[in-house]
Amino acid sequence: MEKGKIQKKGFNTMAIHGEGEGKKPANALNSPIFMTSTFTFDNLEHAEKTFSFECDDYVYTRGNNPNLRELERKMAILEGGVDSVAFATGMAAISSVFFSLLKPGDKIIAHQVLYGSSYNVVKKLLPAYGIRSEFLDLTAIADLENHLSEDLKVIYFETPANPSLEIIDIKAIADLVKNRDIKIVVDNTFATPYLQRPLDLGADVVVHSATKYLSGHGDVLGGVAVAKEEDYIQSLKFEYMTEFGGVLSPFNAWLLLRGLKTLGIRMEKHQENAARVAEYLAKHEKVQQVYYPGLFSNKYHELARSQMKGPGAMLSFELKAGLEEARLFVDRLKMIKLAVSLGDTETLIEYPFFMTHRDYTEEDLRKLGLSSKLLRISVGLEDVADIIADLDQALAGI
Repeated sequence: MEKGKIQKKGFNTMAIHGEGEGKKPANALNSPIFMTSTFTFDNLEHAEKTFSFECDDYVYTRGNNPNLRELERKMAILEGGVDSVAFATGMAAISSVFFSLLKPGDKIIAHQVLYGSSYNVVKKLLPAYGIRSEFLDLTAIADLENHLSEDLKVIYFETPANPSLEIIDIKAIADLVKNRDIKIVVDNTFATPYLQRPLDLGADVVVHSATKYLSGHGDVLGGVAVAKEEDYIQSLKFEYMTEFGGVLSPFNAWLLLRGLKTLGIRMEKHQENAARVAEYLAKHEKVQQVYYPGLFSNKYHELARSQMKGPGAMLSFELKAGLEEARLFVDRLKMIKLAVSLGDTETLIEYPFFMTHRDYTEEDLRKLGLSSKLLRISVGLEDVADIIADLDQALAGI
């Protein structure tokens, strides 16, 4: 490195230190938790400067708080955005972003496979406010091109998709709508900024359920939206987050900051374990199909390699047996827990279309080529031999 030249810091360093957080109160290594609803002013002049944004002081935690700002700045750094807005949950982030970008008469196109609550917002809630919604297979770029229109304002998708693990080409969609008044919103929950940075590929807004990998410990609810434009972030924060009231608690922000410090090393181990589990399931005689972009046989393998640092730690699979045998398999698991959510240290399994995605009908699933007996695994941080041993003994019993 050239003498005196500042080297760009790596992901893990930035996740721990940000861009230089400065001295903390009482020389603490970690920021204290600012559990206060309101902040005081020295005098009226100080109050006026704060309300008019002439200084960076705080008014009320629903609008801003030191813990929230630290989290928002760090997430913007990690995602490559100009700034971000923290929310109470991932769904608060997603719904607020939708309402900030859409008005009656506008249209949103979403990928046909989404997390259940996101699917319901797009299918039922937005149309109730005069916003048209349409679901497409966004892995087929040519089909999307045929549905572009003047009233289309938002294209929304998850990649990898939940729970089908389809990979959507972010750059191809960004190139397709370039110079059009259309915003691309990407849910990056499965990949995290450690494995994928949608803003670098042309997306306008990135959303997360911070409850998942960003936290990593299953002990906090939170959401975040990151964007490229400062004016948009200011609007999202002060016209939508504060007015809708989906504010993140300072304690939860503190927990998320703690989780971010180990995000990189956790994701490496998560996906290392997931690759081993996927290979085991793909070779098992009782398994019909495995959906995991890390497998060479997966149709999205090359696309995933081109836009992701790694395939992540989520996988889905179907057994050859019928639904009753599949239920028996789940009930026989001992260490692996049956639960919704994902990204925790523990390995979790669920039936999406009986649990988180239960609003998809059997007809919907047939059209999508998916089965109601699809199982989704969030591969945890246990010793991978123990994860596989638990799967093996459960499969042996059906």
